[in-house]
Amino acid sequence: MSLTKQTASLQKDQVVHQWYVVDLDGAVLGRAAVRMANMLRGKDRPSFTPNADCGDYVVVINAAKATLTGKKMEAKMYHRHTGFPGGIKSEPARIYLSRKSERAVRLAVWGMLPKGALGRRLITKLKVYAGPNHPHAAQNPIALPV
Repeated sequence: MSLTKQTASLQKDQVVHQWYVVDLDGAVLGRAAVRMANMLRGKDRPSFTPNADCGDYVVVINAAKATLTGKKMEAKMYHRHTGFPGGIKSEPARIYLSRKSERAVRLAVWGMLPKGALGRRLITKLKVYAGPNHPHAAQNPIALPV
């Protein structure tokens, strides 16, 4: 007789989602994105289930004040395509972070989430704001240091 333990997998109705707020004022974008992706995924919990949404909600404030290390502010390029032939548009991270800081944070976290239906569901739990104000005070978010 084998005395092995079964791994418990959480069901959708057994998960309790918390709300966390992350202040990116002076924080390094990539290091903060790792922390946020793990919170969205639920990898910090002992009841982590890889194929289920068992993570928490993350509210990001001061996204415009995030920094990059080294020479990435000038060397890192963000690309997009218009859909027309020859329509690739590129801009350095310094300009992109000043214009579209919310999208830069969302892209950094999105790259660390699983691709597919689960990742698309998880990214909806990330709320990003360029300034210090957010409309989620009613959820009583807990401050998360990065």
